Amino acid sequence: MNFARLNHILIPSTKEARDRFRQGRVARLFVGPLARTWFALTDEGRGLLALSLAASLAGLDVIRGQNHLLFAFCFSLIVASVMARPLLRIRGVRLEVEGPERVAVGVEARFRVRIQNDGDAACSALRLQLPFLPWDGTWIHADRAIASLEAGGTTRLEATARFVERGLHHIDPFGLAALVPLGLATGPSIESRGTRFVVVPRIARVSRFDLPARLRHQQGGVAFASHTGESTELAGLRAWRDGDRIRDLHARSWARFGEPVVREYQQEYFSRVAVVLDTDTAKASEWAFEASLSIAAGVVEHLMRGEALIDLLATGDSAGPVTLGRSLGGLDQALDRLAALRPAGSFDPDYAFAALRGRLQRLSAVVFVTLAWTVERSRFVERIEKSGAAVRVIGVSEGTTAFGVSDPRLCVIEVDRIEAAISSAPGLVL
Repeated sequence: MNFARLNHILIPSTKEARDRFRQGRVARLFVGPLARTWFALTDEGRGLLALSLAASLAGLDVIRGQNHLLFAFCFSLIVASVMARPLLRIRGVRLEVEGPERVAVGVEARFRVRIQNDGDAACSALRLQLPFLPWDGTWIHADRAIASLEAGGTTRLEATARFVERGLHHIDPFGLAALVPLGLATGPSIESRGTRFVVVPRIARVSRFDLPARLRHQQGGVAFASHTGESTELAGLRAWRDGDRIRDLHARSWARFGEPVVREYQQEYFSRVAVVLDTDTAKASEWAFEASLSIAAGVVEHLMRGEALIDLLATGDSAGPVTLGRSLGGLDQALDRLAALRPAGSFDPDYAFAALRGRLQRLSAVVFVTLAWTVERSRFVERIEKSGAAVRVIGVSEGTTAFGVSDPRLCVIEVDRIEAAISSAPGLVL
C-alpha cells in the first residue's frame, strides 16, 4: 500500500478539482480561513503552537500546577503575531517562477524564483513560501530567507523537489511575505503564477538494438522526414509541372531540350518502425509496468538516433498511434505520451491490430513491449508478420515470475537490468 498516496486521499489531485473545492462554500467559510492561518505561520510559529498545545494538556489541572500560564503565554504570542499580519503587507514587489518543462521520475526538479522590487522603498525580512505539493512530491532544498531587498533590486532563489509519479503536474503558486516581529508568522503574501510541467518516465539506455534493415514505400511521402535514407538520391529528370520548385530546375537539360526540365528525387522510401506497448498489468506489478515504459522510451530514443521513422502506440490508449518527428522534439513527444499512460484492461489482439492496420503496409518492423506472453499476444504478433513486417518482442519480467515459454521472437529482460540501464553507461544490448 502506498501510504503517501493514502495521506492525500481527501485532497483533490488535479488543479481543476482543487480550484472547485476552494470556490465552494465549505472551503470559503471554514477550511479557507484555517488553512490561510496555518500556512501564514512559520516553522518556528508552528513549533510554538505545538508546544502551547502540549502545555494546555499538561495545564488542565490549574489548581496544583502553573502549566496553564505557559500555554497562555505561548498562545498569546501566536495570536498577537497573526493579528499583526495586515500591518506587514509588501508593495511593489513582483514574483516570477521558472520551472522545468519536463522532469524524469525521481530526478530533482529545480524551480528558479526571481524577485523584483519595483517599489520606492526597501523591503526586509522576507520569506519565500513554498506551495503544497501533491502526494508524490517532496521538497528537498529551498532558499527561503531574504534579509533585505533594495528599491529597484532583484534577487533570485532556488527550490528543489522530487516527484515519483508520472503525468501532468500543476503545482500551486509560490508566495512571498514579510516576517512578523519574532518570526512566528508572515504578513499577507504576494503570489506567482502556478507552475505546470510533466513528469516523464526514466529512459533505459539501449546501446544496441538489432532490427532488420529494410525500406518500405511511404505513399504520399512522410512529412516528418527531412532528407533521410534514399531521400537525397536523384531518381531522374522530367518535364516541368506547375508547382515544381525553381531550385529543382536542371539547366543543362533545359538547354538541350528547349523546355524546362526538373530533377526528381525519391523521397518516399524509409525504414519505419512501430513501437507497441502492452498496458495490460493483470500479470505484473506497478514496478514492472514502470520498467516497461522505461524500456519503451529507451528503444524510441535509440531508434531516433538512426534513420528510422517511429510510430508509438499503447494498446490501452484511445488516442491511437502517434508519429514522431526525427528531432529532440519527437523524443519529448514520445515521453509526454508515455507519461500519460495508465494500466488498462485485458489485452485485446483484435483492437491492437486494428490500431496498426492502416500503417502495416508502410512498417518495416514492429517492436512489441509486453508484460506477459499469452496465446492472444502470440496471435497478434503472427498477424503482423503475415503483413510483411518483422517483429521483435521484448518481455519485461520481475525475475521471480518468469514468462515460462520459449519463443525465438521473445527477448525477456528483468526489471533489475532495466533499472541498472537507467543509470549505467553501457546500457542494454537487445
